[in-house]
Amino acid sequence: MTPKVFVSHASEDKDRFVLRFAERLRQNGIDAWLDRWEMLPGDSLVDKIFEEGVKEAKAVIVILSKFSVGKSWVKEELNAALVKRINTGSKLIPVVIDDCDVPEALKSTLWERITDLSAYESSLNRIVAAVFGANDKPPIGSPPQYVRSFDQSIGGLNNIDSLVLRLSCEELLKTGDIFVNPGKVFLKNSTPVVPEEELKDSLEILDGEGYIKLMRAMGGGFFPYQITTYGFDAYANVAIPDYQSKVAAVVSVIVNEKLASNIEIQKRLNENQIIVDHILAVLETKGHIKQAKMIGGLSHIHYVSPSLRRALSGN
Repeated sequence: MTPKVFVSHASEDKDRFVLRFAERLRQNGIDAWLDRWEMLPGDSLVDKIFEEGVKEAKAVIVILSKFSVGKSWVKEELNAALVKRINTGSKLIPVVIDDCDVPEALKSTLWERITDLSAYESSLNRIVAAVFGANDKPPIGSPPQYVRSFDQSIGGLNNIDSLVLRLSCEELLKTGDIFVNPGKVFLKNSTPVVPEEELKDSLEILDGEGYIKLMRAMGGGFFPYQITTYGFDAYANVAIPDYQSKVAAVVSVIVNEKLASNIEIQKRLNENQIIVDHILAVLETKGHIKQAKMIGGLSHIHYVSPSLRRALSGN
């Protein structure tokens, strides 16, 4: 629908600016209402201007000049435009063409200043855009890949740190390697998964809070690191489905079936070996079991606490 705009102005400005300006508005798809075009002899000024011009306009453009700022008729049109803006949310666009005092009522409104009345293309474009409600703001693109990878937060970690820990733990589950290589995990097709500085900060924070154990060397750079029992447990409780059921299953085969080898437990439950070994490490950390670890990843449970048995029985 073609927007209608009322152009409020002083008669002294009509020939030097307003006529050509209104023509250019119409050339740009705006139905500019101008008294010279709309009014005939015998028409009521009040009815035509206030009932047809201002009332039906989507926007009111007020031409402010050394002539118009003192005109009582322009002030009446401005007052009507202000009331209309308050009541309907319509646009009020001040255009300043002289070095003149802007009315107090418009000082809190962004106005367009035109200094050269024969060349004002950029100003005209901004006015047309304002009428149509358009702007030159760039469209919103897709967020970075690492932001789209945000999932559940882990513990009290923020999104970045949660993502870094999650990807690290997923790599451990996939490879079975206790040392996580950040160059492999956080670089996909030569593109960083997480910005380098963010990754450095995150690894330092995860190390400081006990989620991982960094290996440090002279010269800086990224080096493989280990995920701590605490770190993997924080991940597992959030990201591994039915994790607590897996813990209960491991405890059950230890207490009820007397399985003492991590390999036997893994085969019995058909579970990921990393998860089984982690659960055994958690139980050992809490003093529920003691195990002897041997070369090749084999471990043997040689002590089960009475409290673990009691916990399983519910007594």
